Amino acid sequence: MKVILFGATGMVGQGVLRECLLDAEVESVLAVGRSPTGQRHPKLREILHDNFLDYSAIESQLTAYDACFFCLGVSSIGLSEERYRRLTYDITLAAAATLARIMNSSISRCASTRCGMITRSTMPSDLSKILRSGISRSSGSRSSRAWRTER
Repeated sequence: MKVILFGATGMVGQGVLRECLLDAEVESVLAVGRSPTGQRHPKLREILHDNFLDYSAIESQLTAYDACFFCLGVSSIGLSEERYRRLTYDITLAAAATLARIMNSSISRCASTRCGMITRSTMPSDLSKILRSGISRSSGSRSSRAWRTER
């Protein structure tokens, strides 16, 4: 399985990255974030990106992945409702829309693969369960919390 991970340097993202790198079923991880993870691993590739409302500059590098963990977000403490919405909801939808567009444009090449997206707010505490059954290619069913589109 090939995984895209947004926000690998945050509290949640660090745990997701660790689990992905340890899991034998994950062949590669693309970490997309504002700053480097500071980790070196044969499975890990990083893209530094700072505009999470516009992915056009890196869109070509987001193709052919099976799953996405979206771990970007902030606490609502001290933020206006508008700012909080922008930093959580709006950036999540921008990433989902970009990935959906990429996947839909490659239907003819990837008819047998699937992609799931799990966000920070819907992520269960045991990531190994997701990696092994929730979004694996061999699984006939998926986590009800995973956003997905069939390709």
